[in-house]
Amino acid sequence: MEHLSKDQIKKALDVLNTADGKLLTHLNSCVHCGLCAESCVYFRAMSDIRFIPASKVDIVSSVYRRYHTLAGKVAPGLTGARKLNSKTVEEMIDLLYGACTMCGRCVSHCSVGVDISYVVRKGREMLAGMGLVPRTLQSTVDAAITTGNNMSISDDEFRDTLSWLEEDLRFEVNDDNASIPLNVKGRKFLYTLNPREPKFFPLSISAMAKVFYAAGESWTLSTRMYDVTNYAYYSGNLEEAAVIAQRLCDEMHHLEAGKCVLAECGHGSRAFRWEGPNYIHREYPFEVITSVELLAQYLRKGRIKTDPEKNTEIVTLHDPCNLVRSGGILEEQRYILKKSVKNFVEMTPHGNDNLCCGGGGGQLAMSEYNGRRLKIGELKADQIRKTGAKIVATPCHNCVDQLSQLNVTFKLGVQIKTLAEIVADALVLEEKKVLSPEKSIHNE
Repeated sequence: MEHLSKDQIKKALDVLNTADGKLLTHLNSCVHCGLCAESCVYFRAMSDIRFIPASKVDIVSSVYRRYHTLAGKVAPGLTGARKLNSKTVEEMIDLLYGACTMCGRCVSHCSVGVDISYVVRKGREMLAGMGLVPRTLQSTVDAAITTGNNMSISDDEFRDTLSWLEEDLRFEVNDDNASIPLNVKGRKFLYTLNPREPKFFPLSISAMAKVFYAAGESWTLSTRMYDVTNYAYYSGNLEEAAVIAQRLCDEMHHLEAGKCVLAECGHGSRAFRWEGPNYIHREYPFEVITSVELLAQYLRKGRIKTDPEKNTEIVTLHDPCNLVRSGGILEEQRYILKKSVKNFVEMTPHGNDNLCCGGGGGQLAMSEYNGRRLKIGELKADQIRKTGAKIVATPCHNCVDQLSQLNVTFKLGVQIKTLAEIVADALVLEEKKVLSPEKSIHNE
């Protein structure tokens, strides 16, 4: 990064489009009051003034001032305007990628409502335009682009995993017609997965399959496009984000599915449901719903029955930032837990004010920042410890991964589970009301 080309600089500055009223509003609104400092897990954990959220806004706005305001061009030193050079870019990478999970907690605490996480995303977009996304994060995006899923799982490996999961499901529910259907056209739901599920957490697939079985649902998985994640949302490369979003749209069309059900993944839910239409520049011709909302619907409508006495351990809940603060899904997971566990306790704080676990923003994909990630995660570990819980439920696999590492690092002695796993453990299976025998995963 000793020398930035003119083309790199142009691509970065093009992001600071003066026609983008939303961006300009937030770039010019920060009053440097400092109230956002204590909201940030990085500042709270390390007390480094560089990590105050306002500093992240300022480094982006300083570049804007240098190139798009008269005062910044004439007197950059007086206005804090900065030239986009290698020194500035290095600081941007460290602050915007390495010291922010884009959790949005600072936005809730901002005295004037600056959307700080949005400014961080635009800063990342500038860096992506220059080809300066951290290598480890970009490799995750590359895997999704080239193989169709971010874990580079082959078709054979995926099918083999689902084959034994289907056998296990049939044994558990004592029904040879139970199945995990693949590539079946015309079903009500196309269900998605986080690739970490078939790779490392297959029981979460079994759990949701068991729920679908109990509900007598019409659903299918796809072997071509099942990845709910979109790490280009984190990298800032909007072209790659659009490719990933479009693939899931195309698969919905190919399979003639009615609704897209997003697996338990905070950023995946946000990236596809809310950001996806912006990426591909049109509305979806189908409905999108999260599995969290679907589970709550099943319980409310009596489609499934649960017995809280089957889950007697103390359970607490970690709210994924993108699902709650950025997605508005707050009460559904609490309703699910109250229907499925005997002893539910909240963390302090929780809900919209919940502390980020540290796994968002692409942090889990960027090994160069592992030290910081675990340091900020200690705040979450302390929250969990104070609840006295033995099980931590969270509807997000990024959060599952981070919490699992915190569990080991800080010796919490808890189990980390998805909501589907909690519900599946509490299910009361009745005499099966099968709609029609599903196709086996061995058939298309």
